[in-house]
Amino acid sequence: MNVSLAKDLSVYQLVMGVQVPPKPLSLSPATLLSLVRAQIDLLIEQQIAATLWVKLPPEKIWQSELARYQSSVGASSFIYTCQIDESGKGRDGEAGEENTPSSPYDVPVHLPPDSQLRRENFLMVLSPQFCSLILAYRPLKKRKNQTSGKVNTNKNQPLLIITTVEGRVIQQILNGIQQAIAPESSPIPIDFICPTAPQAALMNQLFTKQLLRQDEINRQIITARTTKLQQLNQELHNKDQLQDEYLNNLCHELRTPLTHMKTALSLLNSPNLKPPQRQRYLQMLNTQCDHQNSLITGLLELVQMERNLEGTALESVRLSDIVPGVVSTYQPVAQEKGIMVAYTVPTELPSIWCVSGGLRQIVINLLHNSIKFTPNGGQVWVRARIQGDYVQLEFRDTGIGIAENEIPKIFDRFYRVRTAATENYGGAGLGLTIVQQLLLRCGGSISVKSKLYEGSTFTVQLATVGNTSRAIAIENE
Repeated sequence: MNVSLAKDLSVYQLVMGVQVPPKPLSLSPATLLSLVRAQIDLLIEQQIAATLWVKLPPEKIWQSELARYQSSVGASSFIYTCQIDESGKGRDGEAGEENTPSSPYDVPVHLPPDSQLRRENFLMVLSPQFCSLILAYRPLKKRKNQTSGKVNTNKNQPLLIITTVEGRVIQQILNGIQQAIAPESSPIPIDFICPTAPQAALMNQLFTKQLLRQDEINRQIITARTTKLQQLNQELHNKDQLQDEYLNNLCHELRTPLTHMKTALSLLNSPNLKPPQRQRYLQMLNTQCDHQNSLITGLLELVQMERNLEGTALESVRLSDIVPGVVSTYQPVAQEKGIMVAYTVPTELPSIWCVSGGLRQIVINLLHNSIKFTPNGGQVWVRARIQGDYVQLEFRDTGIGIAENEIPKIFDRFYRVRTAATENYGGAGLGLTIVQQLLLRCGGSISVKSKLYEGSTFTVQLATVGNTSRAIAIENE
């Protein structure tokens, strides 16, 4: 059956056109759902075979109510389901899959895309025992854009809901539908005469069911809100715990060099101190001052980076413009230790996405670590190559290595590899944390392979500029 309605049909206008129309109430979609469910409950309990005219939201929670009624009453009912025909093919009988009737007793009624019913949802029940209407209307409040002068519509207007069992109102809607049926549509027998009012017993049952359904939905809403609040509280609690742990670690890290400095100062006051011992304690003071300065500088850098990182835009940068310069800066330090540093960065590699200045910081931190933890006479290689939509940047050394159980911890703030051989290497334990944060922002990643006393390999992956979809996803995160 091919049924189409004119675009100027508005159930809301038909209702408001009767003498002394029902008063609309500003209610929530949850209340609308409770009203619909209560009516379906009544129809099923009383086994009322009715003709339904409906236009409800497409979500399953609404459509399941119609399916519940159909499965209970079956062939003795007809449902006319109004659907916006986005494809424009409804009048030709070529409706898409969404317009396919769910049963022989479900008749799709096609509405043009510009139909006034687009802003309306309703359920109209027609039977000799019981007639009713539930109508939801969302008005579009027009407001003028001060900059463009165009008139915009505000979609956040309240939902106006009308519910009535008055025969005169429902009859007005039936007459309006009859007049709005397109001439080429299949004929619909709309000769139904609405009873003036339903039986009092049915109305009492309907009111009871409405109260029960509203109470059920209210309890569901309260449960959902309580669950959400509990989740938020847990997240805040976890955040507080992380902050407490962070502050405890920070205090511990800042206190350690101060303790060493205080010890050195007290030893310097010894009257029997020999010159070599004095020199050793002075060197201890100098070392711990450098460590304290490194901690404070690293912390300030990390705080500043985390504060600004989210709003920092990505930029296109080439590895061949960054890596050679950083390597040449560290060549004198490597030569002092007798370490061979080499790099291979082909100039034809594509550009990659990174935050402004981020690639240089990543290369500096990783190269600095490789040289620092590689003994005299060792080797450090930096190599870049293309891997699909990513450029892979590898830092490999013949250094002291990392124990397997420590690898997952090396990106934690203040963490330093806990072996006797590394006690004199210093550092704030923040370099790898900064590298990881920068890579997370630009959609990159870092992995580590290492063996004690054999060396380590840090592998960084960075999205190429050609990987546009990845860059868009990063910017939207």
